[in-house]
Amino acid sequence: MPTIEQIRAARALLGWSQSDLAEKAGLSQTGIARIENGTNQPNTKTIQKIQAAFDGADIEFLGESGLRKKTGEIKVLRGVDAMSDFLDDVYNTAVKYGTKNEPVEIFLSNVVHENWVKAMGEHRWRNHTSRMIRDQAVMDIRILIKEGDNNYPANAYSKYKWIPPQFFNDKSFYSYHDKLAFLNFKENSTEILIMQQIDFAKGYRDLFRIAWETIAKDIEQ
Repeated sequence: MPTIEQIRAARALLGWSQSDLAEKAGLSQTGIARIENGTNQPNTKTIQKIQAAFDGADIEFLGESGLRKKTGEIKVLRGVDAMSDFLDDVYNTAVKYGTKNEPVEIFLSNVVHENWVKAMGEHRWRNHTSRMIRDQAVMDIRILIKEGDNNYPANAYSKYKWIPPQFFNDKSFYSYHDKLAFLNFKENSTEILIMQQIDFAKGYRDLFRIAWETIAKDIEQ
C-alpha cells in the first residue's frame, strides 16, 4: 500500500492535483487533502482506490518510499468496467498523440460488435461513440469484421472491411500507438490484455495493412 509520501510523489510525477487524484479514485478532494496532511487515517478500501487510480496511470510503488512509471508492461483488465476502461485508454491515447496531419493508427481485427456493446452497456457505448466522432480527425481507425456481418456501429468514425470466414475468430486484436491489446469475451466476463511495446504494436499494424490490402473485401452496402 502506498505511503503518504508516495502518494504526494506519484501526484507530482504525473502532474496531478489533489482534485485530479480525487476524481480518478472516486474520492473527495477534501479527503485526499486530509490524507496527505495526516489529519485523516484512510481505511484499506480508500487506499485501494488511490492505488488503483495510480495503477491506471502506470505508476508502480516500490517498498515504502520509491515509485516509478511502468513501461513495456502487460496490463490486465477484468470485470464490468474492463471494456469501458480500455476504450478510455484508446481514446485518451489517440487525442494525446494524434494530429490531423499524423493521426494515430487504430487497427482492429476479429471484431464482433455485439460483444463490445454488451460489455460496455448502451449508455457508455453512446458516450464513447460521441467522443470518437468529435475527435475522429486525429485518428485513422480501420476495422476487420467477418464477411457477411452487417453490424458496424462505429462506421461514423471508422473504415470497415470484411475478412473471409476462414481467417476470422472471435478473439479480437486492437493496436493503437505503442500498445497492442487482446480482447477475450466470455459468457459473463471480459478480459483484456494490453501490451505496451511499440515494436509489437507496429508489427501487428504492418500485418494488418497486408490483410487490409490483399484478402479483405469492401463491404457490400
